[in-house]
Amino acid sequence: MSVEKIIKDWKQKKFSPVYWLEGDENFYIDRLVDYAEKHILSESEAGFNLSVFYGKDANWAELINACRRYPMFAERQVVILKEAQQMRDIDKLDAYVERPLSSTVLVVAYKEKKRDGRTRLSKLLKQHAEVLTTQKMYDSQLPEWITAQVQKKGFEIKHKAVMLLIEHIGNDISRINNEIDKLSLNLGTGKTITEEHIEQFVGISKEYNVFELQEALQRKDAAKAIRIIQYFGANPKSAPIQMVLPALYAFFSKVYQLFGIRSKDENAIANALGVRPFHVKNYLLAGKNYGFEGTEQVLLLLHQYNLRSVGIKDAGTEDASLMKEMVVKMMQ
Repeated sequence: MSVEKIIKDWKQKKFSPVYWLEGDENFYIDRLVDYAEKHILSESEAGFNLSVFYGKDANWAELINACRRYPMFAERQVVILKEAQQMRDIDKLDAYVERPLSSTVLVVAYKEKKRDGRTRLSKLLKQHAEVLTTQKMYDSQLPEWITAQVQKKGFEIKHKAVMLLIEHIGNDISRINNEIDKLSLNLGTGKTITEEHIEQFVGISKEYNVFELQEALQRKDAAKAIRIIQYFGANPKSAPIQMVLPALYAFFSKVYQLFGIRSKDENAIANALGVRPFHVKNYLLAGKNYGFEGTEQVLLLLHQYNLRSVGIKDAGTEDASLMKEMVVKMMQ
């Protein structure tokens, strides 16, 4: 069952007695928990019929007793267990899951992991509960997801603005969603979000960021690459080396894969690399400029300087100096 289907059912007053929310992507779990806490019951009903527990402090017997209470002045009550992965003796909820009360909606947020499928509780959840398992979004899915989220709020967004968000924030859709909310509050409806808006409201420089550094490297534009690195040196929080090197490694790894792809069709290349077609030209340009052996050398340099950045075979060289040295060697 999807997040959208669960919320649609709740809006239509269709409820299962137990919802078990688990997995690696907290964004969707938080969204459902927030809706359950704020919207299933009216404000007057919630005063008597909403109970919230936290896994670290929750006692399984008290939780079950709360679930077995009957609602007061309402058709149902809502019981929420947050951070359930921290709860001791959580398997003792099996007795309640086997025979839940129809007037109680129990929502369990079991974050960043999945239950052990061999336990009695897991088997009962399959029979008597709605189970949602979330997974981290693939990097290749982020541009489409961001565009869809922006459009839901009545905006459009330029591709370069999308890439700025991804390069700066990474695969953290909760943070990305918060930044989209910030942009929607500051901009009038119907506008197109540009790189300038990202720079103004999110605090990411449209000229000095990992995305621009990557473009400079793929074109072998040493002067621009050094200017960007100098900006990073003067503004360490804008792009720490621990964020820059993995992003560059991910890019050049796909360039390296190009040399094993026989097809020249950009759609076929995009499918093989797991990227969207409009990214392919960037990988092709880098492949042309560096060649097979040059790309292999770039990957080795990225690995070497990643080790140096954490103090291995290095006496504490500043991050900007490491990156400048690395870039010069890449382009030789």
